[in-house]
Amino acid sequence: MKVSIRDRLEAVGASAWDGLVAASRLRSPFLSWAWQYEWVRTFAADRRLEIRCVEDGAGSLISILPLYESAPGALQLIGGADVSDYLDLISLQGREEEAWMALLQSRTAEHVEWELHTVPEMSPTVAALPPLAAACGLTVSATVEERCPVLALPSSWETYLARLSGKHRHELQRKMRRLERDAPDAHVSFVSAPADIAARLGDFLRLHRSSRAGKARVMDEQMERFFRAALAAFAEREAARLWFLDTASGPIAAFVTIEWDGTVGLYNSGFAPERAALSPGVVLLAQLIRDAIGRGRRRFDFLRGEERYKYEFEPVPEAVYQVRIR
Repeated sequence: MKVSIRDRLEAVGASAWDGLVAASRLRSPFLSWAWQYEWVRTFAADRRLEIRCVEDGAGSLISILPLYESAPGALQLIGGADVSDYLDLISLQGREEEAWMALLQSRTAEHVEWELHTVPEMSPTVAALPPLAAACGLTVSATVEERCPVLALPSSWETYLARLSGKHRHELQRKMRRLERDAPDAHVSFVSAPADIAARLGDFLRLHRSSRAGKARVMDEQMERFFRAALAAFAEREAARLWFLDTASGPIAAFVTIEWDGTVGLYNSGFAPERAALSPGVVLLAQLIRDAIGRGRRRFDFLRGEERYKYEFEPVPEAVYQVRIR
């Protein structure tokens, strides 16, 4: 195994990068070239990048560990825990352990900490890395960082409703009926073409910033710039949708979803606080799940965060880890 270090993403190239993501175990959209490139351009333009590439004896690329210097002596995964829900080593499926061994051996003399955020619980990085690191004289700690509620989707909406507990099924149907009664003009719409998403993104951002204290502060000009660029890149790949619950007076709820590997991911949301009594977000979310089932998707991933409304749909929490290598 040979490990080399690149100081920019372009030194690897979009084709090789995305080809490796497609052949990996995780296939996370947050590891894609477009997402990582836009994140670096927006949040780490002045940071030192350390992209460690592992090649086998035939010279084939089998792994990428994309790092940036977050502080002197500390490197983190490119993508940032504040905007990326799943990050990890990018590696050919089945070759993660040999890639990690090569990476660990390449840094044994370096007095630096690698801090890996939002690594999925089922990743070999969580299970296999500690004994590999110990063999190289390094220390690894893995702690639960957050949880992602995830739904395994059945073959029909009726089957999904039937498997809900009586309490949650009754509450969901009650909220749907109340919206029909009190806002009969409300209807669900979505856009997915790049130009259409760009045209309606302002509606989403207004709802997002007004829906909860603190969201306007997070969605500042820099974050909006990244959000627009990354969403446009996903839309070009037919991997993003912008959903609305529209009324005659304007939208009252909105979601951004991204899709990968048979999964629909709920990336971001917003709603009109003055219409909160109608539970517009919950009603719209039910339609998103129904649509995903109708299109044959296997999973609906609420992504990081355990807000109460997510558990009204009875997902199962899956942990993501923070892994530190010293």
